[in-house]
Formats: sequence, C-alpha cells, structure tokens
Amino acid sequence: MAGITDYVLRSLIRKYSSNCLLTTEMISSEFLAQTLQGRNGTEILKRNPDHSSISYQISGHKPHLMKQAAETLSPLADMIDINMGCPVNKVVKGQDGCSLMRNPKLAADLVKAVKDGTDKPVSVKFRLGYTMDELNFVEYGQIMQNAGAEFITIHGRTRSQMYSGKADWKLISRLKENVDIPVFVNGDIVSIDTAIEALEQSKADGAAIGRGILGDPTLIHRIEHYLQTGKKLPEPDLTEKIAMLKWHLDEEIKLRGENVGIKFFRKFYPYYLSGFKNAKVLRTQLVLEENYEKIITIIDSLL
Repeated sequence: MAGITDYVLRSLIRKYSSNCLLTTEMISSEFLAQTLQGRNGTEILKRNPDHSSISYQISGHKPHLMKQAAETLSPLADMIDINMGCPVNKVVKGQDGCSLMRNPKLAADLVKAVKDGTDKPVSVKFRLGYTMDELNFVEYGQIMQNAGAEFITIHGRTRSQMYSGKADWKLISRLKENVDIPVFVNGDIVSIDTAIEALEQSKADGAAIGRGILGDPTLIHRIEHYLQTGKKLPEPDLTEKIAMLKWHLDEEIKLRGENVGIKFFRKFYPYYLSGFKNAKVLRTQLVLEENYEKIITIIDSLL
C-alpha cells in the first residue's frame, strides 16, 4: 500500500506482532534504477533489525531492472515480493502491476530475473484476473510456480473490480488445489472473524492483511493469538487508539520533519477516529490543522 505501509507503520505493527511477515510499500524497479542508483539511504528502504522477517515488494515490467532491484534490495530483505496485483491506473498503464496478468510469459520472465538477482525467497502477488471474463488465476499461479516463485499471495478480486464488491475467498481454493507452493489469501480481512472465514473458504496456508490494519495495528497480533490459542482478544478501545495515533504521528514527524510529517499523517485520522459522536467534525479540524500543539489538544479533548 503505497504511502501507507511505510517504515513507521511497519514499526507500529511490530510493536504488537513479533512474528508476522512485514511487507514494504511497493517499490518501482524504475525508481530504484533512476533515482537510488544502488544507494540504500532513502525512507522507503529504511528498516530496523527487529523488522525481520520483512519482504521488500517491487514492481516493474523490464526483467533487467527487476533483477537489478533484487540485487539492490537483497542485503535488506528476508524475501522479495513481486507485485502483479496493483490495480491503480497509473501502474497498470505503465505495464506494471495487474497488467502482467495479461502477459503471463513476461511475468514468468520477471520472476526468473528476480530469482537471478537474489538468493532470498521470491513471492508473487496477483489477483483473480484482469476482468471477470479473464479469470486466469489458476493457470497464472502454476506459471509463477514453474518460474520459481516460493509462494503466492492472491487478492480475491479482479483488476476491474478494484476494491469494490466483496473478495471471493472461496474461488481462491481452486488455486490452492492446483499448486504445490503456499498460497496466502488477501482481501477484506478486517477482523478475527473475517480472517477465520477467509482461511476456511480459501483453504489457504496463511492470510495477507492490508487495509484491515489501518486504525488497528493490533489486528495481526490478535489474529495470531486466536490461531494459536482459540481465544479472541478485544479490539483496542478509543483510549488505546488515541495512544497509537499519537505514537504514529510523533514517529512520522521524527522521520519526515514536523511540517511534512503532519501533512503526511492526515490520511490516517479517519481510521483511528471513527464510530463516535462528532467524529467527522473532529477529523475535519485535524486535517486542516498544521500546528502540532493544537493537534494534540484536539486529540486529548476526546479523553
């Protein structure tokens, strides 16, 4: 999730879950080649030792650049993930992301190129297909496996659906039945109950959670705890969410500087602050406010 799963959010998730596989924002192989030139000093690549296990996610459609990206990221990564599922227009029009589901041969060449560039495990993320008339996910998964992918993450929607409708977890079971490598189910996992249902319907080996952690960075830990013990931990209450929000905001400011950090953080307010009277009014005030002390005063007024 570009602009979401940054260094700070990954650190926040790790505060609660020491075992889950973290994944970076999608990193363009073109960006790495043109901008970084092999240097590992930018925010998008930043990690702490306790971030392991961590997967660095890359995108692109040129095998030589994907290999180069894998070579650059391997010293940082425990795994390299290739994004072939992003549905965003600018990504698809650039022949990256989900557009690769219409070109399985090129997709296989990309997996092989990345394998050539790293000794770390390589995974692939994709969708059910480009449209409902092009549900090629089973054949596509087999091709990815044959190209050398160690595991698959599949989002239960097509590209044309974007994020509308409901993820079809049951359909994913067809992929699980036809490949030998692990399959992770993705899409609409926003609670312990939806994680249970997604795993049961898909027969998947694990669950990949994206938007579900927004406003609730404890979700992955709570799902893990249930799978290990059969006991459901409660969702964080508003007081706990405010404490998480303040830590998240402060760390973004440390990373980016006060002015940029405050503006960057605005996208997170709706997730942390919802479900109570006048929440929308409060969020509107916070989105417009640029003074840190005033932001904290507004937030603390809730307590």
